[in-house]
Amino acid sequence: QVHLVESGGGLVQAGGSLRLSCAASGRTFSPSAMGWFRQAPGKEREFVALISWRGRTTAYVDSVKGRFTISRDNAENTMYLQMNSLKSEDTAVYYCAVAERVTTRRDEYDSWGQGTQVTVSS
Repeated sequence: QVHLVESGGGLVQAGGSLRLSCAASGRTFSPSAMGWFRQAPGKEREFVALISWRGRTTAYVDSVKGRFTISRDNAENTMYLQMNSLKSEDTAVYYCAVAERVTTRRDEYDSWGQGTQVTVSS
């Protein structure tokens, strides 16, 4: 089992930026795809972004395209989510997760972090 810890969340004004980090430890970190999901109050957890093991494949939900950038540093066992031009609708708890293959399906991710709160004030 991979142990994941998110950090970098906080309160930011609309239009601002945050950088989330996801540190992994435990069983072999690679090769695996990783993803970011988010869950707003009263809503289901939704896919935000994913990245393949070598970083050659990335994907984003339409609502964050052009604003968010996912990356990873396998030497540091860390994944990142750079979030720019934040909007109030980005407010949610953000979770990182690991999957055996590149997928946007939540049920194919088998290791999850505890989440980090992102709050965007308008």
